Amino acid sequence: MKNVIILGAAGRDFHNFNVYFKNNHSYKVVAFTATQIPDISNRNYPIELTGKHYPYGIPIKEEADLPYLIKKFNVDVCVFSYSDISYQRIMSLASVVQAAGADFRVLGPNNTMLKSLKPVIAVCATRTGCGKSQTSRKVIDYLMSRGKKVVAIRHPMPYGNLKEQIVQRYATLTDLRKHKCTIEEMEEYEPHIMNGNVIYSGVDYHDILKEAEDDDKGCDVIVWDGGNNDMPFYKPDLMITVTDPHRVGHEKSYYPSEVNVRLSDVVIINKIDSADAADVLQLRRNIKEINPNAIIIDAASPIEVENPNIIEGKKVLVIEDGPTLTHGEMKLGAGVIACEKFGAAEIMDPKEYAVGKIKETYESYPGIGKVLPAMGYSNEQISDLQETIKNTPCDSVVIATPIDLTRVLKIEKPHTRVHYSLQEIGKPTLGDVLDDFINIV
Repeated sequence: MKNVIILGAAGRDFHNFNVYFKNNHSYKVVAFTATQIPDISNRNYPIELTGKHYPYGIPIKEEADLPYLIKKFNVDVCVFSYSDISYQRIMSLASVVQAAGADFRVLGPNNTMLKSLKPVIAVCATRTGCGKSQTSRKVIDYLMSRGKKVVAIRHPMPYGNLKEQIVQRYATLTDLRKHKCTIEEMEEYEPHIMNGNVIYSGVDYHDILKEAEDDDKGCDVIVWDGGNNDMPFYKPDLMITVTDPHRVGHEKSYYPSEVNVRLSDVVIINKIDSADAADVLQLRRNIKEINPNAIIIDAASPIEVENPNIIEGKKVLVIEDGPTLTHGEMKLGAGVIACEKFGAAEIMDPKEYAVGKIKETYESYPGIGKVLPAMGYSNEQISDLQETIKNTPCDSVVIATPIDLTRVLKIEKPHTRVHYSLQEIGKPTLGDVLDDFINIV
């Protein structure tokens, strides 16, 4: 029996344990490690999820302690199990593992993708912040318009009490409170709820799949709404990957971005409306090089601002989606584009006014631009986010997150929201692809 540490970030790591290691007598998982997401280490993967072979559960430790943990637990194999990581970083991590004496391994789709009884459409991306969520909603809207009953399943975000998050179903805004959602979770679940469809998430994707297939509202098609740039947990009958010309080249230099492009039936080049034409052209060439058989769809992400007067001529604080700015490495998003479009006098840099956990976020991710990441993994972060907004000397605030932040914190200054959606340019469209899919299944 080989001793294993699973390297993760509270998502893929738990799934890999559940589907591959849980009842595998050739391995003993001695620990998980955690990174990327604040405050998810120093927990325990509970016996309710580990099963009888792990009567005390499995400890979750900091990835920074990996060399020490390999020695302490006499580890044979470290299994990499998270996403949105550069090839340079993943091989550097492999070097840390091997220098400590262990093997470095990455599990592939045959060992990790579950098969559904229902047709599955997977929506993935090459980086966090490509426009994956808006694409998922567009796919679901179209299928519903064709009379299909759709159930979405979201990539996991179990950042709280794991015993309470084994299977989660979201159909109303009340469910967000019931499951004690973080801002990051609400950003993914709330738009689905507002569109009138059901979305599942949690920790055990065996049980989640069974409940989704038998959902009381019915289910004709399952849409996998991916997280970060991870691969699907379910074997797709149609796979769509969204790419971003603002980060051209990442589809060939981040893991598992290239895997997703190679697996895809459809690749979307998003944000053509705001990207440099040369970058769009290079991205198209890269896609054709990686997967010459993929259907390529061109798309834009047009923005709408609820009240442009809040922006025009004002000193503005822009709040953007947190993970997109942190491990997604984007320096700007829809909020900044809206400020440029509607004539803001100045975009205020909130860094020197940040407090607590938000200040720590800037220190951990020094590449963040003149924007405020909407970090809300804990009550402390939400409180520090509210205080940072209050401290920043601005005339108004532009909220470019997928949810209404004023539901979870107080913004005293004039504020407006930015909305964005996916809009295909030319042919083929998602509708063309989905019509062919419907006819086949």
